[in-house]
Formats: sequence, structure tokens, C-alpha cells
Amino acid sequence: MNEEKKRTIAIEIPEAIARDIEENWGNIERRTLEALAVEGYRTQVFSAGQVRWMLDLVGCYEVDRFLKERKVDLNYDEADLERDLQVLNKLTPE
Repeated sequence: MNEEKKRTIAIEIPEAIARDIEENWGNIERRTLEALAVEGYRTQVFSAGQVRWMLDLVGCYEVDRFLKERKVDLNYDEADLERDLQVLNKLTPE
């Protein structure tokens, strides 16, 4: 993965809410990071690669699965499709 230095951030929430989150969702730090990654991707602030790096996911299929489970549409447009088709055509013998 990327060896870039990481930053630690802190947020304050009421203890009762933190307990509710942990009871319902598990690890509060992980869920917070996932929520940030999802919203960042949804608003096109983060790329799929950045989501992968933030969450230490193994590959693009794991990122796709993660986003699909959270009902996030993939940021994939006609230009992406055209690039993929060009690559495929180069790799496929005639």
C-alpha cells in the first residue's frame, strides 16, 4: 500500500452515542473512517484508489463490493468505458 504518512484526527461525541454506535455497528473508529470514505467517494472528493488506501482494502473488487454494500454508485462514465475498451482492444489479438 501507499507509504505516505497518515494523520490522526479526533472527534468528540457524547459517550451515550458512542456506546449506541458500538453496540449497533461495532468498532466506532472503523465505522467513522468508512463513513468518511463513502461520503468522499459519493461526492467525488476521493477516488476508488483513495478509498482502497484509506480502508486498507486488497483490490478494486473489494472496493467495488464495499461501495455496493453501502448502495453507492460507482463513478464510472462513458469516458472510463471508452478507455477500458481501448485497453481491451490493445490486449485482445485480432
